[in-house]
Amino acid sequence: MRYDKTRNILELARALASSAEGLTLDEMCQVTGCERRTVERMRDTIRTVFPQMEEIADHPKKRFHIPKGLDGFFQDPTTEELSDLGVVVAELRESGATARAESLASLEKKIRAAMRHGRRRATETDVEALLRAERIAVQAGPRPAEDPAVLMLLRRALLEMKLLRFIYHGGSKPGTSRNVVPFGIIFGRMNYLIGADAGTTKPKHYRLDRIEELECLDEAAAPPEDFDLAAFANTSFAYYEGEQENVVLHVLPSGMDDFKNHRFHSSQTVEEHSEGGIIVRFRASGMLELAWHLFTWGNKIEIVEPVSLRQQITTEMRAALAHHEEPLRFTYVLDSKKAS
Repeated sequence: MRYDKTRNILELARALASSAEGLTLDEMCQVTGCERRTVERMRDTIRTVFPQMEEIADHPKKRFHIPKGLDGFFQDPTTEELSDLGVVVAELRESGATARAESLASLEKKIRAAMRHGRRRATETDVEALLRAERIAVQAGPRPAEDPAVLMLLRRALLEMKLLRFIYHGGSKPGTSRNVVPFGIIFGRMNYLIGADAGTTKPKHYRLDRIEELECLDEAAAPPEDFDLAAFANTSFAYYEGEQENVVLHVLPSGMDDFKNHRFHSSQTVEEHSEGGIIVRFRASGMLELAWHLFTWGNKIEIVEPVSLRQQITTEMRAALAHHEEPLRFTYVLDSKKAS
């Protein structure tokens, strides 16, 4: 218990040192998960250790901040933190996100270089052992390519609020030049630039692997003030654009074990069904990709609404069934040793 209290105090001290504007007592309660009176005692303890802690007036509240950060003794990462960072780097490399993987790998080197020599030597063996013992499962699906030069230009345009110009090999007119106002980037199974054609405000998806001859122009361009990238990303089931629809799914009792750690959509609500299982409701676009996903649930789920989604999944299944019921179109010679 004493260790937990000490750890909480150190974590709060790190939060006070890393916050540029400082933290109020209420914010310190959120950081620590402790009650206000406990946080007040922790703050007083930190003040005795770090007398440089500042009290900033922010009427009607006060903010507290430790200027100039903490020294290396308090900032050395743990074995688990370094291992988790290494796992994330490996996961990004495996998924094809090489640009972000190298960025985090560079951060890892800087963190190790900043550690005290003795502490670094003490953790290296344990970190390497954990990295050998933990691996990322390879997932079937697309591996989005990341061109570091493309990402660098996109991020520059976003930070400087500049217009982009590129050849786009997608959309209704593939191979044409586009002038696009950048709104943000969404990373996932496919990576997308979110932006609007110059002179418009409607956001669109542009796959990064279909962008060529990218230029950052010296022309001001900014997204609408009310644009929220997180909210936009959550409007569709995945990446397909289209009209949003109300979706109602019945997860049957046989599918409840699978649903325990599953989420269909960030906006979903869940309620019990009188005959067993649960009802999931959410609003989204991208019905085709949702149909593909629901196919993996087999007979453990029922589509209640919309009717068009039920029709779409049955159409897709009939097409797949008809295709695989037909005789093979080509003759395949298989190596029995390789097949086994």
